Amino acid sequence: MNYQSPISPGRSWYEDTAGPRPEYPALDGDRTCDVVIIGGGFTGLSAATHLAKAGTSVVLIEAYRFGDGASGRNGGQLGTGQRAWAEDLEAEYGLSRAKALFDLAEEAKAHLLDFAAINQIDIDYMPGQLSVAHKPRYADDYKAHAEILANRFSYPHISFMDVKETAERLGSTAYFGGTRDTGTGHIHPMKLVIGTARVARQAGAQLFEKTPSTGIVSAGGKVMVSTPRGTISAQKCLIALNAHGGTLEPVSAAHIMPIGSFIGATVPLGVDSNVLPGGESVDDSRFVVRYFRKSRDGRLLFGGREVYGVNDPKDIHIHIRRQIAELYPALGDVEITHGWGGYVGITVPRKPFVREVMPNVISAGGYSGHGVMLSNFFGKLYAETVTGNRDRLKLIEDLKIPPFPGGRRFRAPLLFLALNWFALRDRI
Repeated sequence: MNYQSPISPGRSWYEDTAGPRPEYPALDGDRTCDVVIIGGGFTGLSAATHLAKAGTSVVLIEAYRFGDGASGRNGGQLGTGQRAWAEDLEAEYGLSRAKALFDLAEEAKAHLLDFAAINQIDIDYMPGQLSVAHKPRYADDYKAHAEILANRFSYPHISFMDVKETAERLGSTAYFGGTRDTGTGHIHPMKLVIGTARVARQAGAQLFEKTPSTGIVSAGGKVMVSTPRGTISAQKCLIALNAHGGTLEPVSAAHIMPIGSFIGATVPLGVDSNVLPGGESVDDSRFVVRYFRKSRDGRLLFGGREVYGVNDPKDIHIHIRRQIAELYPALGDVEITHGWGGYVGITVPRKPFVREVMPNVISAGGYSGHGVMLSNFFGKLYAETVTGNRDRLKLIEDLKIPPFPGGRRFRAPLLFLALNWFALRDRI
């Protein structure tokens, strides 16, 4: 079935290589449950799984198909720690709290890999990540970062790479040093989405696709979520829409902004290619970050966030090929078999947003490009709050996340100007 997501341009390579993608019914009729979840991405499906396994009755609704948002279309990189560097969190919150946030993210990494292994979900895990400096003056920051993680955050898996080592591991001379992290890696995200939905259903969660929420009302200790063909009555609600919240709930919309992210997949490069010979994933120091990796079959999956206003997938191919050629001139004419886009939810300080936005309704999102690892774990942490332990999720709820300036009318134009300014700054 050649299904095309109605909310994102281009058919992804993930969709064509994930294997069978089961369809779930649309909600038809009213339901009553303990917890209703809005959003069928990593956060929502993970929460549904852990709640159902704990004996909680849960109904999850998704407006489109599971994985149509960022969860099924992202770069697949796990990363280490939070999106903000550990030393930056230390400067803002002190070492003790920064260490707690770092350790929570490391637990998230272990949880994802353990969850996949225990539930026999083949997520195409490949180890290693390179973080590289696109300007010479940034190299010292990466060297200091590796030392800080080892000495103050007890993370021994990261090491500094000089210019020579960076070029050897990348197969490109476009960067000026960076770090190599052997304690993390990258995955096939759509396989994780499909597998998590399977586990959630087997645990007893009621899952519905093509069922948008048309409103939320919290009153009298009950939460009512309306849909086109039925209303769900619950004790609690999790909003797990990230970049796709729209106008459903105003507090989340004020704090989480969607920005476009675009990826291209090349043909297999062949065994004699010098591109990423170690198989690591890569992210660079640009504010408008470039991220890339090789798949198991040797394709280069290359992503970059730009404000293109792309609707035609052919335009994605053009922009991605240009960026690939800047790093790998020999690939200037490489065939790109897939080009796709999606939307990432970001916050002003690039920290995740978790907040009780109305009585008994918690919203989680704004992972700012670090969501593969964090969102799955936040679903688990939400399940813990329902069963009585809110302490660990509270660590995230207490982060300072200001709203985007400009209100609903002006925040999108202001963000457009800001991103283009930073994109220009990346080039000079």
